Amino acid sequence: MQIWVDADACPAVIKEILFRAAGRKHILTTFVANKVLYVPPSPYLRAIQVAKGFDVADNAIVEALAIGDLVITADIPLAAQVIEKGGHALNPRGEFYSVENIRERLAMRDFMESLRASGVETQGPSAMQSSDRHTFAAQLDQFLARYRPGSAPA
Repeated sequence: MQIWVDADACPAVIKEILFRAAGRKHILTTFVANKVLYVPPSPYLRAIQVAKGFDVADNAIVEALAIGDLVITADIPLAAQVIEKGGHALNPRGEFYSVENIRERLAMRDFMESLRASGVETQGPSAMQSSDRHTFAAQLDQFLARYRPGSAPA
């Protein structure tokens, strides 16, 4: 099992949590972005820079993803692809996307996009709160507690 991070829009506080978790749990964690990223020196951390372009980082993650891998992303279409491929998707606010909720999330995203395209001003997501960071850390810890090297979490 590996962790993949859609790193272009991942908040710095979430990256810090992931840096620590990778070393503590000895899990390869790969940050994928279309810009140069810094990751601390560690055998469990790596950064991959992909070409600039729409969904290039997302496509690289989906292509490399194995069943049971965890992807950190706020990108709902990417999360849908991850779930379809047998992976797990966790957003930076600590919410897991699942087979049960991904269709609803996609429909809401598409609805909001159509509103914006028609000229309606919508609010973006609220700023990250410390409670979001704590929720993310707790969900990640629970997920990784079920992880055993050589097996996928339940």
